[in-house]
Amino acid sequence: MTTTHPKSTVPAPGRLVIWGAAVLLAPYIAILLFATYDPALLGQLWFLPGIGALAAVIANTSGTGGGVVFVPVFNGLREHGVMALDPLRVTAASMAIQCFGMTMGGLRWADRLLHQPDAGAAGAGYVRVRPRDFALVIGAVLAFALPALLAMQRLTVVDGQMILLGYKIFSIFLGLALIITTWTINHKRAERARLETIDLLILMLIAIPGGALTALFSVGVGELVALYLFIRHYPVLLCTGTACVISSISVLVGIVWHIEMDTVAWEIVLLAGPGAVVGAFLARPIALWLGAKRLKTLDGTWIVLSAVYLIVLNWVF
Repeated sequence: MTTTHPKSTVPAPGRLVIWGAAVLLAPYIAILLFATYDPALLGQLWFLPGIGALAAVIANTSGTGGGVVFVPVFNGLREHGVMALDPLRVTAASMAIQCFGMTMGGLRWADRLLHQPDAGAAGAGYVRVRPRDFALVIGAVLAFALPALLAMQRLTVVDGQMILLGYKIFSIFLGLALIITTWTINHKRAERARLETIDLLILMLIAIPGGALTALFSVGVGELVALYLFIRHYPVLLCTGTACVISSISVLVGIVWHIEMDTVAWEIVLLAGPGAVVGAFLARPIALWLGAKRLKTLDGTWIVLSAVYLIVLNWVF
């Protein structure tokens, strides 16, 4: 007597990424055909695909922002008279690029969630992430982050420079806390296997300022979520994966307002967007190769150094 098993509803490994890439191709073609951009300017920005790839690798290995990679690039474009972008247009360009890069990164991490290796095959100390926890983090954070993002875009006029200063100072403390906890209290402890209620509640609180920050600077909510979960010693898949998916959905929602306001420099998106997709595709295996301790140390170091760089750039020079 043979036993029949119901068909699995989980897509085959890599299928989710292929479908996602096909979907991403449609808006890119639409931009190419219908957006307003200067074809002559594309030749002067030939280096942007590489910059987009580098930023996406950083963003999607850590779940934190890679937007700081573009800061010296935008400054250089302004100084050489190629393109002068005000802060609002910088945010719009960064959001539009992340719509491609963070979406591909989120799909790669979601595919990993659906096809995690068995604990025995993965080696000692490997902790599987429950899909329920993955979905809970994303749903709870977005429920609070998206209204804050939309409200900040449409209803509020604030001093972005002062908020950026406070945010980056806070990021420095978070980055240092991540490095310290990685090599002290979390050094030999097993990673948490189940999402705790207190952490879900704190993430919902983090989501509100995170959504507002994302509206202002295109990054914020993903960085805060990833750093908090890393400090609390959850697996990389939960920390980085949820942060990438949250960032992706946040910028996809946030870019609508910028398109309505016509603040997007489409020349930058056309060149950096494909590079961001490639970098995001490569990011997940790089993160897994680094391993939890090295990844957390590098993430903390990146957060601290990039925050210091932005503070010095904006308030010293």
